[in-house]
Amino acid sequence: MSVAVRPATAADVPLVLDLIRGLAEYERLAHEVRATEDGLRDALFGPQPGAEALIAEVHGAPVGFALFFHNFSTFLGRRGLYLEDLFVRPEYRGTGIGRRLLAEVAALAVARGCQRLEWSVLKWNAPAIGFYRALGAVPLDEWTTFRLAGDTLATLAAARPATP
Repeated sequence: MSVAVRPATAADVPLVLDLIRGLAEYERLAHEVRATEDGLRDALFGPQPGAEALIAEVHGAPVGFALFFHNFSTFLGRRGLYLEDLFVRPEYRGTGIGRRLLAEVAALAVARGCQRLEWSVLKWNAPAIGFYRALGAVPLDEWTTFRLAGDTLATLAAARPATP
């Protein structure tokens, strides 16, 4: 099977949103998808892009994607990449496409001088955990992810002191 991986373009925004929805279905989180084409277009291709995406294709047909962005390690004093999403359509899983996408993101990280490539995985997702372990990835069990969102985020932001 011939797999091509290429950077997403602005014309791919509807495809990226479709793949995000496919991932959300798989993760049983479809009800949480709020992304829109306009929002993704701005986030990926606007004046200050916040993320990048790669598209995997087989014979020109899109079969998966990886979406990632830069983060920073203060301990290393260097940038890293954070893999937000990795998704391969169900009928193409187990064919090496996920590995290929992850290898392409890793190659970008190395080329950019990044010291880390990190991501999160749902605890119940045993197939993904097995896949990542087989690549040599190490789980960071001593870390717990925290999140502020929506009203809670706005409440904290509003609690800052007024600036003179």
